[in-house]
Amino acid sequence: MLYILIISFVMNPILLFDFNNDSTVTDWNIVDDGVMGGVSSSDFFIDDAGNGVFNGFVSTKNNGGFCSVRHFFKTTSIKEYKVFSIVLKGDKKKYQFRVKSRVNDYYSYIYEFETTSEWQTIEIPINQMYASFRGRTLNLPNYDGISLEEIAFLIGNKTDENFQLVIDKIEVK
Repeated sequence: MLYILIISFVMNPILLFDFNNDSTVTDWNIVDDGVMGGVSSSDFFIDDAGNGVFNGFVSTKNNGGFCSVRHFFKTTSIKEYKVFSIVLKGDKKKYQFRVKSRVNDYYSYIYEFETTSEWQTIEIPINQMYASFRGRTLNLPNYDGISLEEIAFLIGNKTDENFQLVIDKIEVK
């Protein structure tokens, strides 16, 4: 009789950020279109329930039109993982989740997602994140996950709008 032993190796998720009442957001940085003359404004804080809240107003005045919040951390390799998993509640608007292999890269890898007004888990395939700079897709390979130093959320839907994105947890699976 022949027995075949199958061993399944399940990797533990990497927790990039778990928002709670003890979280500090001092290492999350707001970058709005004011860097290029726009007048959009946003904020990032922990609410009473312990969630990260990214909210504000996007204005297209003065050639503006985006708000973003970024988090830098020590280099992390995620090459064995397949997806970013983000638990969040939105406002029925479209956002971008953005990553950088190195903080000093001029471009980001981007994935756009739609939100609902309910809690949802957004699963972002790592290999579907494409390189972009200032709204233009670059002729570079998609993200490989070898190195990760920055994660970000951006809203820029080419319209004047209030927005609110509530975030519970960001991890890689």
